[in-house]
Amino acid sequence: MPPNPLIALVNGRVLGDHGPREGLAVLVRGKRIVAIVAHNDARIADAQKHDLKGSLLLPGFIDVQVNGGGGLLFNDAPTVETLRGIAEAHRTYGTTGMLPTLITDTAEVMHAALQAVDDAIEQRVPGILGIHVEGPFLATARKGIHNADLFRHPNDDDVEALIAPHKGPVMLTLAPDQVPPHVIARLSGAGVVVVAGHTGADYATTRTALDAGVCGFTHLYNAMTPLSSRDPGVVGAALDDPYSWCGLIVDGHHVHPATLRVAIAAKTRGKCVLVTDAMPPVGSDNPEYVLNGQTIVMRDGICQSEAGVLAGSGLDMASAVRNAVHMLGLPLAEASRMASSYPAAWIGLDRTHGRIAAGYQADFAVMDDALTVRETWMAGVPHAVG
Repeated sequence: MPPNPLIALVNGRVLGDHGPREGLAVLVRGKRIVAIVAHNDARIADAQKHDLKGSLLLPGFIDVQVNGGGGLLFNDAPTVETLRGIAEAHRTYGTTGMLPTLITDTAEVMHAALQAVDDAIEQRVPGILGIHVEGPFLATARKGIHNADLFRHPNDDDVEALIAPHKGPVMLTLAPDQVPPHVIARLSGAGVVVVAGHTGADYATTRTALDAGVCGFTHLYNAMTPLSSRDPGVVGAALDDPYSWCGLIVDGHHVHPATLRVAIAAKTRGKCVLVTDAMPPVGSDNPEYVLNGQTIVMRDGICQSEAGVLAGSGLDMASAVRNAVHMLGLPLAEASRMASSYPAAWIGLDRTHGRIAAGYQADFAVMDDALTVRETWMAGVPHAVG
């Protein structure tokens, strides 16, 4: 057998822009998609066939906010091995690309996390695309579960560490009321994906931050000033701006479904992205973990401290897609895009990831009619689930 045989994924329903399509085969060689062809294309005869047995074939999911999984928390041990374990846990749920997320910590831990992600990408750890640094430049008034004792304003060393050449995209969540516009502009101008979150900013401050380079919002509605009649707040700025992205946690706990539908209706199509904000219980039998010295327990899919503060989520991307369809009433094709092509665009990887198209990376989620993942393909390599 040649080292990079042509593989034909046959007998599946390929999810396109207008829904699942039968009668197609996807040709893969190595890490890339070669073509999408009719089921009777002559090239299939000489290919190694992979029978999808009538399953749905979706682009692999891209999650830009993953704190942990498989019993591992990125903050606890920012190493390549931790990243490998987290990615393997989420692979079960169709996630083929992620931004491991470091929540508020010390400068030393932040630097270690940046290095670990660079090392993981260099070592080609499947699924690691870049990093999301959530804090420590946040507002105490909207701290959520973050440790406010570690909050601070960015200094020159912080900025240099973030804008230094990295192997993948760097997303940074900051509070616009804590970081001046000229710093936002410097970060954004150097290629950092700057997003707003955990902030007490008003509409005007947020609008100024958007003009300076903020391009999105972390877990819209949560940990930010709400929309009201005479004070639009951060939420109002997010919904009013046609160009920014919004991460949505569609678990039925963080945000009411009707409130999520309002955001999706208000935003330009393509700007609402499914995220999990996942914590260690995802892909693990252990519902407990320790964060900032507090024991967090996941019950009924809700991760909370003893005081009742939400601490990330127990959500996975397959469940997020299902919830977007069944809870929000979205077409499967749109829910799929919110989990693949839209996040790829947000982090600047939309020319190589997030679509089933020739030249793109062969990342797929194979799902049954109940939208349960049966198989995950990462860079042309299949991984059975269950």
